[in-house]
Amino acid sequence: MQQFSISPKEMAASIVRNRSLILAMVKRYVIGRYRGSVMGILWSFFNPLFMLAVYTFVFSMVFQARWNTANDSKGGFALILFAGLIVFNLFSECINRAPNTILSNVNYVKKVVFPLEILPWVTLGSVLFHAAISIIVWLIGYIVFFGMPHSTALLFPIAIIPLLLFTMGISWALASLGVYLRDVSQVVGIITTVLMFLSPIFYPATAIPANIRPVLLLNPIAPIIEQARDLLFFGKIPSLLIWAASLIIASIAAWLGFAWFQKTRKGFADVL
Repeated sequence: MQQFSISPKEMAASIVRNRSLILAMVKRYVIGRYRGSVMGILWSFFNPLFMLAVYTFVFSMVFQARWNTANDSKGGFALILFAGLIVFNLFSECINRAPNTILSNVNYVKKVVFPLEILPWVTLGSVLFHAAISIIVWLIGYIVFFGMPHSTALLFPIAIIPLLLFTMGISWALASLGVYLRDVSQVVGIITTVLMFLSPIFYPATAIPANIRPVLLLNPIAPIIEQARDLLFFGKIPSLLIWAASLIIASIAAWLGFAWFQKTRKGFADVL
């Protein structure tokens, strides 16, 4: 029986070796998602634009919500909220799709020799495409309300590297578990919903009582949401120490998820 390497080196080598295939599959998925619609891929732009308009109306005009900051007027709350949602949705969409990654690609398991470990990368690539469109919409909204964005926004791709690695680790683990336990997708849906309200998306971390605020740090998504918001909206460079710690933890999580996937993939064909 074929043996699959679980080394961190193989985890990195796999994406380099199959980069052309990954890009081709991401492109096919993104285009296929809008095939047959009148506006086609333009929907990827209009969807976040519509959501930003809704957030701006509801929170700045109906609820008149504020974040208690100097820039907290004329839709500032909507932009703060939208920035947090972009980061969280990137994570949650990948995680929610992960349990069905192998189940929806059975032919790759049974009929052809295929690098199954790249399938979560394909999911992440397609989600990143839509997240990038959302960031463009966010930047346009910021320009409309406040003028030119902060230069710190250029650091946003670096800030979310820990999130991408952590997401991949969880995705590999769930992709494998989803083959053997079909209820995983239901459980994951519940967990991501709970996690959304436990993350500082609709409220600042400072709104949490100081005595239980350290518990928020147990949420792996919370510090990344805060860092992304600081870079995009507040123009502040977040703590390098927190980012480095997140990167180390995310790298370990990515490798553990990859190792689990490689160890269990030999049984996929028997179960499917």
